[in-house]
Amino acid sequence: MAHATMGDTQSLDIARLGAQGDGIADTASGAVFVPYALPAERVQADVRGERARLIAVTTPSPDRIAPVCRHFTHCGGCAVQHLRMPAYLAWKRDMVASAFAARGIDAPVGNVVSVGLGARRRVAFSARRTGRGVVLGFHEAKGIDIVDLQECPVTASAIVRALPGLRRLVEPLMSRRAPGRVVVTMAANGLDVAIEDVPADPSLEVREFLAREATALKLARLTLAGDTLYQATVPAVRFGTANVVLPARSFLQAAPVAEAEMVRIVSSALAGAKKIVDLFCGMGTFTFPLAQRAPVLAVDGDKQAVTALQNAVKRTPGLKPIDTKVRDLFREPLSARELAGFDAAVFDPPRAGAATQAAALAGSPVNTIAAVSCNPATLARDARILIDAGFALERVTPIDQFLYSPHIEAVAIFRR
Repeated sequence: MAHATMGDTQSLDIARLGAQGDGIADTASGAVFVPYALPAERVQADVRGERARLIAVTTPSPDRIAPVCRHFTHCGGCAVQHLRMPAYLAWKRDMVASAFAARGIDAPVGNVVSVGLGARRRVAFSARRTGRGVVLGFHEAKGIDIVDLQECPVTASAIVRALPGLRRLVEPLMSRRAPGRVVVTMAANGLDVAIEDVPADPSLEVREFLAREATALKLARLTLAGDTLYQATVPAVRFGTANVVLPARSFLQAAPVAEAEMVRIVSSALAGAKKIVDLFCGMGTFTFPLAQRAPVLAVDGDKQAVTALQNAVKRTPGLKPIDTKVRDLFREPLSARELAGFDAAVFDPPRAGAATQAAALAGSPVNTIAAVSCNPATLARDARILIDAGFALERVTPIDQFLYSPHIEAVAIFRR
């Protein structure tokens, strides 16, 4: 219960942790969300409606710890660095279980598989020119300014070490008005840097400067609005036994250790399948490991990604046949008839999930399905479709590849 004091300042008892990492106090006027407060804490907070600003923790939780980064609470990249790991993992697991429960599913949710510090290989920074030079980092937790990162413990050290050089690199392209975006990927053979949301036609002088700075940074590639400005080597990633060349702007899982666990779970669940369909296949994260044992049809609406997959197939011996299709599975899912020749499927859609494709799978002869998702709510919705069609939900594994954030991945295995 909350006790009002002078003005907007209130003493609040925090009951639980919300989905975005805010502490939630139950008051006479409804729930109040307090960022950086933890369950079982009493706090002083400046309350404005259902939102509050933490002023002081008067009774700390035994699960409160010191954050690992100096930017925590200022930078919006992390929400819960102040929570002891067992409680943090329980919170992440509960997100997945609650999403399934909301659909009436008592899901067999396993322990969370979490990545360690320095695991992120792909990061999207914001950048803007100021009177003191370029700021490069993430937006503030509760504002529009960019926090100029000096460290980022969750990100690969090779990317963090490059931050000073990246500031110099992007400076001629940045304005004081709208921020630009700098996406940095640690490929298997160097850093791939993509600059977006800035004017895409730099002068010859600026192009020469960018090439010099990219050389000094030892970048694998530098692209601007999808066009290659500099390339020392072709950036690539490894899926199974295949080296896949990274197209600019293509999707890639953020942490290799999380990707490896997803591949392990999916490969294990689909072991013994005679023919597999990989829906929303991207560049072949699952396609290549699965094709070590069985023929695979790989389908995605991203033509660049599918082309990269096809090119890698030509260079990778020893695989079972891999066929490909470029198709928008949201508008035109593979029908039950088209799925008739397959006994197993994996689908890994964007956050919106794959309700229409799940419905087609439900009406097909496919017996085993691995569903990979970055959104527990849409995964649970799609699971309901499959369960109602006679599939049993065998297990759900939460995978925490966005450490200290409110995001959680999950892999669900279904058998008819």
